[in-house]
Amino acid sequence: MNISPLHTPIAYLKGVGPQRAELLQKELSIYTYADLLNFYPNRYIDKSKYYKINQLQNTNSEVQIIGKIIHIKTVEQKRGKRLVAKFSDETGSIELVWFKGIKWIKESLLLNKAYVVFGKINWFNGSFSMPHPELELLETHKKNIRIAMQPIYPSTEKLSKRGISNKVITQLIQQLLKETHKGITETLPDYFVEELNLIPKNKAVINIHFPQSQEYLAKAQFRLKFEELFYIQLQLLIKNKLRKQKIKGFVFEKVGENFTNFYHNHLPFNLTNAQKRVVKEIRNDVGSGAQMNRLLQGDVGSGKTIVALLVSLLALDNNFQVCLMAPTEILATQHFHGIQEFCQHINVSIALLTGSSKTAERKKIHQQLESGELQLLIGTHAVLEDKVKFKNLGLAIIDEQHRFGVAQRAKLWKKNHIPPHILVMTATPIPRTLAMSLYGDLDISVIDELPPGRKAIQTVHRYDSNRLKVFHFMREEIAKGRQVYIVYPLIEESEALDYKDLMDGYESIAREFPAPKYQISVVHGKMKAADKDFEMNRFAAGETQIMIATTVIEVGVNVPNASVMIIESSERFGLSQLHQLRGRVGRGAEQSYCILMTGQKLSNDSKTRIQTMVETNDGFKIAEVDLKLRGPGNLMGTQQSGVLQLKIADIVKDNLLLAKAREYAKRVLQKDHNLQLSEHQNIAKTYQKLNKNKTLWNFIS
Repeated sequence: MNISPLHTPIAYLKGVGPQRAELLQKELSIYTYADLLNFYPNRYIDKSKYYKINQLQNTNSEVQIIGKIIHIKTVEQKRGKRLVAKFSDETGSIELVWFKGIKWIKESLLLNKAYVVFGKINWFNGSFSMPHPELELLETHKKNIRIAMQPIYPSTEKLSKRGISNKVITQLIQQLLKETHKGITETLPDYFVEELNLIPKNKAVINIHFPQSQEYLAKAQFRLKFEELFYIQLQLLIKNKLRKQKIKGFVFEKVGENFTNFYHNHLPFNLTNAQKRVVKEIRNDVGSGAQMNRLLQGDVGSGKTIVALLVSLLALDNNFQVCLMAPTEILATQHFHGIQEFCQHINVSIALLTGSSKTAERKKIHQQLESGELQLLIGTHAVLEDKVKFKNLGLAIIDEQHRFGVAQRAKLWKKNHIPPHILVMTATPIPRTLAMSLYGDLDISVIDELPPGRKAIQTVHRYDSNRLKVFHFMREEIAKGRQVYIVYPLIEESEALDYKDLMDGYESIAREFPAPKYQISVVHGKMKAADKDFEMNRFAAGETQIMIATTVIEVGVNVPNASVMIIESSERFGLSQLHQLRGRVGRGAEQSYCILMTGQKLSNDSKTRIQTMVETNDGFKIAEVDLKLRGPGNLMGTQQSGVLQLKIADIVKDNLLLAKAREYAKRVLQKDHNLQLSEHQNIAKTYQKLNKNKTLWNFIS
């Protein structure tokens, strides 16, 4: 038998040729034999059973029958013609009907020859018919690879129009398996196959396309999913290891005066165990001689800033400078004031650099950075400008990193001859499964407990019809001296509509809460930055009791006295956004509340989102639900979605398998970090091939 190598161009497969090859490349990215082999069905039709005509029932289901065509006729109808064939077996007869391609079909039908027909049964005027059935001569049917469960492959309109039907794809794959099945080599070590009870690779490939039974299909899926996830995890772990070997980092050897003085004498509260654990993980990184690249995840209010400050003090003790970059001016300013307050009793020079910084101020900052006099720079994108040069940048901290592009982070790297240590912080909890895949080459730390004394925010769902009760509750809270946020959704397609919603809301609130007894701030996207800041600052200073805003406050001011968050039309928000908004309250010692307002009509997804918010404050649980609802591509935003085009695995549904695959990849690399042992030959060969073809996720994070 001719064993064709799997990298042969697809045009050479019998039945393809140059024109079909071009279509397969354009429409399905199938360039080689291997691409077609890895083009998996997305569902199956069970063809293990053959029905007799007298067993048929009016269920509109797909059936398979063996019989003969005993009569053919063409019937005129209002528009064009239809072709009708009488198809019989020993128990009765049905009509096979065609409305298209009549001439060609009529010529190809053979009378009194045994056929296998397959299609959907229709019941009309007391008899069964089957429109546009699949037909195959019984003798051909017996010769082909037995298809008990017929694969249905993904397709496109163009393919269907050009005659590349599901049947054609199926025939091409049958032909391919005839030519190549002996060339499908094992890709995993024997001990994997034994421990995990996996079927061999060639058996898995045959059964994913043409399963012998449901049981074999399940085994094939398990085997191929595990393999796909294993090689992704293996590559991420190798990438992480190589980066640590290649990219040397500064060694922060000593724990000096700044760190110890602050830690023992000026830390305003005890660290939680989670914070202590994370500080320890980071200290190990910055002392290892390799460049740190760590993702720090922690819910809103979990105390990431104090961890960032402690690590910064460690850098300063070792004569390095630190840069903290935040996505918005409000957030950068908030970090600046917060850190300045923490450091008032220790001698640290800190500056803030944003788009609003005056020219004289900028010049001074630039000079002090280059001389090394300025130790800690906090800012926005402004810190990336070429003019901003450091004497000795040792640590770069990036807050809410998903708002910065890769190119922007690369600019930070280049601020020094040796790249600084990188700490990336996010309050958007990323489910563990997604983090393992998207950030598999970053080390991950999680602060998974809130500081003591923080009361959990109480979340309730109220319909618009309960609005008067909500107003009453607001009055009670304001009477206690508290403040209230009211947030309206931002519908990007229509700024006019947003503005109208917000202003309608403002008018009804102003009627219910009249001046001078109540003061109201309004913040929306159409305002100038200076006006926004003015209103935000009035609210933060307690001069206004109610802040009406669009989602611009999602990441922003810290107002410990604000204890009520009301989210209007909350069914229009995504889960992570609802969670972020809720995190604006609950920052003081008082009990805080989040009220989710909706209309009466809610979709199932909206109900799930609202219910999840009411039931839990845990950002990671919320992120898991969000991932299930939205899928990985949408969760990470479009720039990341291409990363997740898996052939067969699904990182949400197969999250347990993903964890197992990572565990096996770690085990292999601990035992044999260069993949040189004879038992890992299969892995080494497969890994090289995948890497060469850029089949793996080479450019993640």
